[in-house]
Amino acid sequence: MATLASDLESPATLPGLLKAPTGIAGLDEITGGGLPQGRPTLICGSAGCGKTLMAMEFLVRGATEYGEPGVFMSFEEGTGELIQNVRSLGFDLDDLIAKNQFAIDYVHVERSEIEETGEYDLDGLFIRLGYAIDSIGAKRVVLDTLEALFSGLSNQGILRAELRRLFRWLKDKGVTAVITGERGDGALTRYGLEEYISDCVILLDHRVTDQLAVRRLRIVKYRGSLHGTNEYPFLIDERGIEVLPVTSLGLEHEVSTERISTGIPALDEMLGGEGYFRGSSLLISGGAGSGKTSLACCFADAACRRGERCVYFAFEESPGQIVRNMLSLGLDLAPCVERGLLRIQAARPTLHGLERHLVMMHKAIRDFQPRVVVVDPVTNFLSVATGADVKSMLLRLIDFLKVQQVTLLFTSLTHGTEAEETDVGISSLIDTWLLLRQVEVDGERNRDLSVIKSRGMAHSRRARELVFSERGIELADFRQTRGGGR
Repeated sequence: MATLASDLESPATLPGLLKAPTGIAGLDEITGGGLPQGRPTLICGSAGCGKTLMAMEFLVRGATEYGEPGVFMSFEEGTGELIQNVRSLGFDLDDLIAKNQFAIDYVHVERSEIEETGEYDLDGLFIRLGYAIDSIGAKRVVLDTLEALFSGLSNQGILRAELRRLFRWLKDKGVTAVITGERGDGALTRYGLEEYISDCVILLDHRVTDQLAVRRLRIVKYRGSLHGTNEYPFLIDERGIEVLPVTSLGLEHEVSTERISTGIPALDEMLGGEGYFRGSSLLISGGAGSGKTSLACCFADAACRRGERCVYFAFEESPGQIVRNMLSLGLDLAPCVERGLLRIQAARPTLHGLERHLVMMHKAIRDFQPRVVVVDPVTNFLSVATGADVKSMLLRLIDFLKVQQVTLLFTSLTHGTEAEETDVGISSLIDTWLLLRQVEVDGERNRDLSVIKSRGMAHSRRARELVFSERGIELADFRQTRGGGR
């Protein structure tokens, strides 16, 4: 993952460049405030990547959130089709049209009905579009798509001249315009000119890797403004588009000195007597059956008992299975779920690609507003991505939550007896790391817990025996038969 200056800091804007906020979650962040106001922006990509939906949401958010009416001129889909298609995103275009906040103009262009004779110009389009803009006082305009508009024109010289004239006309009109275009062969667009005369170019991509589909966005250029330059995953759901940016890699987030309980009094004592720091990143690693999920559930339960919300992302067990299994420790999570303090969101890692999982987690966190988040276990993501990709994804999640002072706990499956290294390589990113091990002594398998590190606090250097019973989880000194001098 690149760490360019534009991704390490908030994108800056040159003095005097005004921006029109899109209202699309994440997109305004990586563009430094939105699209260039009064200038044309090109959104390009292959079929099915989300060009029309992004352009439509730009208009709808402008009308409903920023008081800027918009005109959508379509050359492919009719008015009824557009209204029906975007209703699945929760957009009521009929209501906006009735309030004169939105206008749709469908221009039918059929190549078989066009005969190229004499000079070709867009004067008729300018008149029609100008009338639609003036009729509602539009500040935003979308043209969808350019290929359909010029489908009957084969003279490349005339086509390029008219494209330039169209973009200049939009600038002179003072509207913030979005033009959609299809991906070309070896170029961003079919005609290879739009990307050069647009002030901002956004490239959308819908790819399939290892049978998993992902959507990604990249700002190719943005005149007069710094911007994020990485590829960013984005999600289309029932509420529109959400772009997931890389946030807070500048390491400038605030830190807290508040301490919160682990849910196990003896473990709190091992961590200086007070537990974890609020807003820190935590890791519990160990082999299969060592008790990682049990410790994570104790932490989630402690948060609920403080009246705080917790989101538990489970990638191995179902919510019902987790609740049932914790009853064996005398831990009843059902009341926490019923009171709306605990949300257990379970899915197999193979259900989505890595980026979509990250977007879904961001979405759940924004909706639920938790103070504590648990991800159990992170190593299951290795079934859908490489260790480097998983580490990059977890880094994004850690940064996102540190900014909000949300405490994040990971569990990680390790192999071997010592296993003082995680399979996904995130140990260096973690503030507090607990290692669980299973050892066999005198024909009996026992568990022990040790604190590998805990930044900023005094902590125990001794390992403790981890004892599970119907009374809960207890930590005890090792019996003499196990070498009590440890």
